[in-house]
Amino acid sequence: MSSTQSHTTIALLSGGLDSATAVGLAIEKGQKVIGLSFDYGQRHKRELQAAKAIASHFNLSEHHIININLSKWGGSSLTDFEQSVHSKGVIADVIPNTYVPGRNTVFIAIGLSLAEAKQANQLVLGINAMDYSGYPDCRPDYLEEFQKLANLANKAGREGNGIQLWAPLIQWNKVKIVKEAIRLEVPINLTWSCYNGGKEACGVCDSCRIRDEAIRKAGYMNNLKN
Repeated sequence: MSSTQSHTTIALLSGGLDSATAVGLAIEKGQKVIGLSFDYGQRHKRELQAAKAIASHFNLSEHHIININLSKWGGSSLTDFEQSVHSKGVIADVIPNTYVPGRNTVFIAIGLSLAEAKQANQLVLGINAMDYSGYPDCRPDYLEEFQKLANLANKAGREGNGIQLWAPLIQWNKVKIVKEAIRLEVPINLTWSCYNGGKEACGVCDSCRIRDEAIRKAGYMNNLKN
């Protein structure tokens, strides 16, 4: 493994709090971070604007935005405007309509391609299995199986330089993530987690509810600018 390879991370940067915190953790470990975001036909572009702002804040060496229009076949309230975004709170053991079929599988596959091309040693993901509604592609068993595929699917893996899928937040609750973001000086006010677009977050979608509650519990609410 080359010295370049052992110090480069591809970060799937959504523009949200979790992925921004994951970037902060990678930088803290001395990694050169390359950002990767996706315009996948989502309801709004606010999260991409946030991703650009976060990449700029952290002075990432590169930030790629890839167009993949998953809205062509819908299947989620985030990619189909005929569906309403769920806003009645998280329901235990129910996967909400904000789940986007195959999204993380597509994103990770492209991330692995970029990682191999850039001789990166890892792909950092902000996925979290604790506070969300059990999305299939945010669970530890999914990540473990995808790692096996990643080790077989590319030249780097076959040569013993496998690209690691690193999800440091996967078992953290949201309050811990907020506190870690504060410690890392992540620009929380620049992140965007709301499923809806607009000048201000809606405050009622599942993502807003979880984020706002965690920020209040972490004692950070008064420091937010938006």
